[in-house]
Amino acid sequence: MTSLRISLSDELRTFVDQQVRGGGYHDHGEYIRSLIQDDQTRRARDRVDALLVEGLASGEPSAMTADDWQAIRAQVRDVRRPSDVE
Repeated sequence: MTSLRISLSDELRTFVDQQVRGGGYHDHGEYIRSLIQDDQTRRARDRVDALLVEGLASGEPSAMTADDWQAIRAQVRDVRRPSDVE
């Protein structure tokens, strides 16, 4: 694990101190890690939302066939399979 040094205004430092004391965090690093993880989660949800909107706007819906499901399963297997090239 690496360290990261940041500078905060006195006002922000006071706020972070309050969050650590009142939020059940062990230390400042744990609080910052929590903020970063929350941001990563939010960005992933935003990406899924954008993909859903893109899918809804992609045209008329059609019924899924057995062949469609087989193709999806094949794509998932290909993604999960370790690469032969490293």
